[in-house]
Amino acid sequence: MTDYNLSRLNFLIVDDNRHMRALVKSILHALGVKSVLEAGDGADAFKELRHFPADVIVCDWNMSPLDGLDFVRMVRTGSDSPNPFVPIIMLTGHTEMNRVMEARDSGVHEFLAKPISAKKLYSRIRSIIENPRPFVRAGMYFGPDRRRKNNPNYNGAERRKSEDASAGGGGGGGGGGSAGELSQDEINALLNG
Repeated sequence: MTDYNLSRLNFLIVDDNRHMRALVKSILHALGVKSVLEAGDGADAFKELRHFPADVIVCDWNMSPLDGLDFVRMVRTGSDSPNPFVPIIMLTGHTEMNRVMEARDSGVHEFLAKPISAKKLYSRIRSIIENPRPFVRAGMYFGPDRRRKNNPNYNGAERRKSEDASAGGGGGGGGGGSAGELSQDEINALLNG
């Protein structure tokens, strides 16, 4: 299943459930990852980032005292953030459209719905490797460009068009806040839309 050698990457797992941390760690080891550090909440993870050069973070949403979204925002915009550009995979069992959009708008690279599998986690890691996105600063947002691909049929305002980039492209847009949960395929379609 693995096409990439992940053995030299450092992964930080952030989850308040030790069983979930152990599961994610086991999957990463099965994918060839050798360096994995665990943290039980966002505050501990942020402290760990000061001395652990994480290449990828796998972060749960629901934690306390600092939840996954607050942690992502601290990593992206905190003045003392050691690496605001680190790829972050948000892991959660809550897959309502408004939550997917909120995670995207906080600066996550990928969104992974529970229950997880080696195949699903590897596909998110692979997406980060194969589809690097530039980082943008737009108002209060700093993070990977939320537009994952250009839409040639887009006719709206090109808010991020610069003098040297002629790509038009809005994508992603919001939608009505569907209260129903989305499948992983629907999440991927939404984020890649």
